[in-house]
This record gives sequence, structure tokens and C-alpha cells, in this order.
Amino acid sequence: MLLANKIAIVTGGARGIGRATADRMAREGAKVVIADIDDEAGQKAVSAIKASGSEAIFRTADISERLDVYNLVAAAREAFGRVDVLVNNAGVVDDVPFLELDEAEFDRVMKVNVKGAFLISQAVAKQMVRQLEADPSSSPGSIVNVTSINARFGLANHLGYAVSKGGLSQLTRSMALALATHGIRVNAVGPGTIETPMVESVIKSETAKAQMLSRTPLGRFGSASEIAAVIAWLASKEASYLTGTTVWADGGRLSLNSVMPAATSDDD
Repeated sequence: MLLANKIAIVTGGARGIGRATADRMAREGAKVVIADIDDEAGQKAVSAIKASGSEAIFRTADISERLDVYNLVAAAREAFGRVDVLVNNAGVVDDVPFLELDEAEFDRVMKVNVKGAFLISQAVAKQMVRQLEADPSSSPGSIVNVTSINARFGLANHLGYAVSKGGLSQLTRSMALALATHGIRVNAVGPGTIETPMVESVIKSETAKAQMLSRTPLGRFGSASEIAAVIAWLASKEASYLTGTTVWADGGRLSLNSVMPAATSDDD
């Protein structure tokens, strides 16, 4: 197992990519701390992991609030004694044209997607450093950020989201440099279009879906479990020489400088 006996915090772990990541890490041997603002979904996720024979706890946490972050790390330490892995998955999206996007909505997205990732990463990194100071032979730890293909592409109607994911990409690189002397690795996965509740909330028509697929060489949306597999690998010792990098799990979209040919039926 890739993560045997590791302690992993997964933010936004109640649904979508976060839920799939919590499940995958548990199957890889980790003890999982799920953090989310959705208490009901979070408790269901923990119950499912426990039913499979693994260990997990749920803590309500808004990672954009410093006290919630402090209490989350304390809960992980109290329950399992340490933190080895952080997955920064919690995120929100705006769905407003640029000229109608107000300050409050922009701030809401940046507060969770960038400030929240900074707060929890700093708190967990401090915990990891304390662990190393107490036991220099222990594993340094790993942080994996969930960014997006839209860190590289502009989005007219989801500007706050695109800007925040670009910021998260820069946070990945900068934290990797800051923590390298401690041996703590920081990487990211950049998903393309993944079948999650968030994507369903913004792709609202078959036309929009067809447009998205026309820019995806593999011709399909990804699954949350496919992203979870990349995250688990990045967090593990199998990726021990990677830091400051992003794995683009996008169905080939970054390689495309056009659109894919329209699908045709067998009768054509």
C-alpha cells in the first residue's frame, strides 16, 4: 500500500474529488481526517471508510477561518498523533460574467481557494516540522494541492475561480521552495473537466458539454477516482523526487491547440 500508516487530512473531503481521495487514501493504508463544511456528507464519508475496515474521522472546518484550521490540525494530532499528508481540495466557484462580478463574490472565492489553502498548509507544515524536530528519522511529509486546468486558461464567467487556481499554482511552487530544506514536498494535480457536483453546477446544457468535449482529446470527462489516484501517488514515497510540480490530468487538453473533430455516427 502506498500510504500505509500515514495520517492524511483531506479538505473538502465530503464530496467529489475530495471524497474519492479520502476513499483512495484509506485503501492505500492511510488514516484519514476529512474536513468539510457539509456535516452530513462528511459523516457519511467517514462511515463508508470505517465500514471498509479503515480509520477515519470527520471535523467541520471552514479552512478560510484560522480558528477552524487550528482546531482541525489539533483534532488530527489528538486522534492520530501526527500529520503526514495534506490534500488541499476544498474550493468554491463563481458563476457570474466579469462585468457583473461583485467584490464580495470575488473575495469569497479567493478567501477559500487561496487564503484557505495558505492557512491550512502553513499550519500543517509547522506540525510536520515539529515532528521532524522531535524525530529526525521520521518521514518529512507531503502536501498536494488540487488546482485546475483553469490555472492556465482564462474563464470569462468564472474569473474568480480561474484567478484563484492560478494563485494556488504559484502557492504550490513557492511553498515547495520554502519547505524543501525540511524535506517536505509540495505538488499539485491540475484536473481537466471531472464529473463532480461542482462541474455539474456550471456545465448546464448539452451544448456546453459538447463544447468542453471538443477541447478534450480523450473525448470524455474524467472521474474523481482518476484524480484521486494521482493525488495518492504524489503523496507517497513513489513520488519522492517530485516537488513544486503539477501533474496535469486533463485528458490531453493542454496539448491541444484547436478543437477535436466532431463525432460522427456510423451512418455518415
